Amino acid sequence: MYSLNVPVPGTVASLARDLGTRLGTADLRQRGEHTLVAKRLGRGDAAAYHELEARAREALRGEPPFEVRVTGVDVFTDVPRGEGPVVYLAVDSPGLEALHERLCDRFDPVDDVEGDDYTPHVTVARGGSVERAAALRDTPFDPVDWTVERLQFWDAERSQSVSSVSLPA
Repeated sequence: MYSLNVPVPGTVASLARDLGTRLGTADLRQRGEHTLVAKRLGRGDAAAYHELEARAREALRGEPPFEVRVTGVDVFTDVPRGEGPVVYLAVDSPGLEALHERLCDRFDPVDDVEGDDYTPHVTVARGGSVERAAALRDTPFDPVDWTVERLQFWDAERSQSVSSVSLPA
């Protein structure tokens, strides 16, 4: 699956790693894998990717930078795909939500996770104990704010960035 992601600053990745160490047997995100999905774009080979990237770049034309804030820790206990629970850093960003909505007009939303079901977040870990995951909800930390000035085209199969686009696009 290819997606358009918001790269997270080191402070957010570090916070996610630190929280993940408290989860025992959960499957933690590795260094460089912490991202914030703006919109899943689709699947396919290299030719399909280039077509998806071109369509996304067109949709991003004129997109300004926007603000993002990590506000707390939460848990998805009933996940539509993959192993649960999913511990995540909750994200508040009207700009990101508006971008996601616009991209859903150009790329079909993925059922149960996009469109009206979209919850901006940075995944900390999947699986493990529901009790340990829930216990992290009250973890205090100072909110982390940043301005998104670049987006990444992400290849989930390889867990790596393929290319990027600067904002304003």
